[in-house]
Amino acid sequence: MTTATAVVEEGTLATVRRGVALSPELRPGLAGTLALAFLSMAGRVAVPIAIQQGLDRGIRAPGGPHLGTVTLIVLLTLAVLAVSTASGYAMTRRLFTVSETALAALRARTFRHIHDLSMLHQQSERRGSLVSRVTGDVDQITQFLQTGGVMLLMTSGQVVVTTVVMLVYSWQLTLVVFAAFVPALIVIRLFQKRLAGVYRIVRERTGVMLGAVAESVVGATVIRAYGVAGRTEKRLDTAIDDLRVAQQRALRTSVTSFSTGEIAAGVALASVVVVGVLLGVDGGLTVGKLTAFLFLVTLFIQPVQIATEVLNEAQNAVAGWRRVLDVLDIEPDVADPADGVELPPGPLSVTFRDVSYRYPGGPVVLDDVDLEIPARTKVAVVGETGSGKTTFAKLLTRLMDPAGGEVLLGGVPLTSVRFDSLRSRVVMVPQDGFLFDATVAGNIRFARPGVTDDELRTAFEELGLADWLAGLPQGLDTPVGERGEALSVGERQLVALVRAYIADPDLLVLDEATSAVDPATEVRLQHALDAVTRGRTTVAIAHRLSTAQSADEVIVVDAGRVVQRGPHAELLHDPESIYAKLYASWLEQTR
Repeated sequence: MTTATAVVEEGTLATVRRGVALSPELRPGLAGTLALAFLSMAGRVAVPIAIQQGLDRGIRAPGGPHLGTVTLIVLLTLAVLAVSTASGYAMTRRLFTVSETALAALRARTFRHIHDLSMLHQQSERRGSLVSRVTGDVDQITQFLQTGGVMLLMTSGQVVVTTVVMLVYSWQLTLVVFAAFVPALIVIRLFQKRLAGVYRIVRERTGVMLGAVAESVVGATVIRAYGVAGRTEKRLDTAIDDLRVAQQRALRTSVTSFSTGEIAAGVALASVVVVGVLLGVDGGLTVGKLTAFLFLVTLFIQPVQIATEVLNEAQNAVAGWRRVLDVLDIEPDVADPADGVELPPGPLSVTFRDVSYRYPGGPVVLDDVDLEIPARTKVAVVGETGSGKTTFAKLLTRLMDPAGGEVLLGGVPLTSVRFDSLRSRVVMVPQDGFLFDATVAGNIRFARPGVTDDELRTAFEELGLADWLAGLPQGLDTPVGERGEALSVGERQLVALVRAYIADPDLLVLDEATSAVDPATEVRLQHALDAVTRGRTTVAIAHRLSTAQSADEVIVVDAGRVVQRGPHAELLHDPESIYAKLYASWLEQTR
């Protein structure tokens, strides 16, 4: 066995072992399920035995046919068949129930793990590929366990029981059957090892295709706006064709494996007929035993042929299992501390102590940032595109961890704070104001599920947005559509601000809520922002410097370093300073 072959074999076995270990729901009642599988096979083997007994003891009995014996054999066979049918039903039901329970848990576990991965890792993966791990790959495992798993249990039992009965009837003919099938099994085994690799490619290309489809649907507006439908279709066609080629290659390997079993089956039957007749002529085999043995060979061949198909499905399922395990193997680089602490009560101060950060393979984004933001202070972070502003916000909310130094809230290092405490006390409003496919009220309740409609209306009034809410078609019950696309950009930001207000955080981080709205909506948003930020520590990533004007202090970031800080008016004193130039440029653009 070559090293590569050994790796594939060990990888398959290791994948199955780890997959079962990660799905403990598969193990309860397994012994009972196996017992039912063997009972269900007894009925199939009972038929050849009944034929042999009926021929040798009934129809060809000494002195002529014995109808009483034949009747008794038929009745006993019917009873055995009834028991085996009931056992097969019970086994299938148990297997379906257990597999659905186990794989639902695996799907949920995989989703939670993906959700726990850092934003950086999620951004480095295709969204469609990640979704396919939770959907398509787990579905492949489910399909195998509920169809292939049933067949594998039944065929395994059938082979074992049939082999035992064949040995009882004629060890010589049993050796003939084995001689025909052993070479075929060796060839089939080699093909199964190849299938492990080709089916993994199939699952990977399925993820690529889903990613391309998802991007083309989500980006439909941009595709139409730039007239690149042709290029998008070509990209989709390439992904679909790559998947087709991978599937055809897998099917060719599968068909070759199946054909090998067919050839072995034909050789086995022909050899049994020839050797059986010779043994019968010599008096070593009765007509009943030879006839029964031919039926037994058919029962032996059937599961071997089915097994080749089942093993093909198994390789596809194992490939899916590997992809799921690949995700579960990724250690979250931003993990909830096992012995975490809670943030101290009250408004939170912010401390960056010698903080540095660099994206993998990229330049330093933040370099030796050292600053203090007192509690209840409203701070605007400004700088040119790529200066490190958004990275600053992500480190502050622990969507990422710094490569060097540490971030503290209320004097407590963020890496030691439990996620439930952090997420309940610190809220970030992203620039895109992402909304879920629900109503206005449903989106706001993501922040506090128990809030009533009256409390929501009060929140809109306190933020000066009651008239806007009244103008919506169904008020709080207005559907916002997928990703909030039934609302304008500014309206999505209004809902996101109310959601942040309802959460009542002690630290609010705003990734410029007014950067992509019209002037009228900006005024409305600014009034709402004043209400939302009042009395709490606020860090606003400012793209429009109107936000900086209303801040208590402005922090200027340039090339990953804090180069200026102070009140807006004070920073304008030096017309050659970075902030003064940024402000002058912004004023020029707004005229």
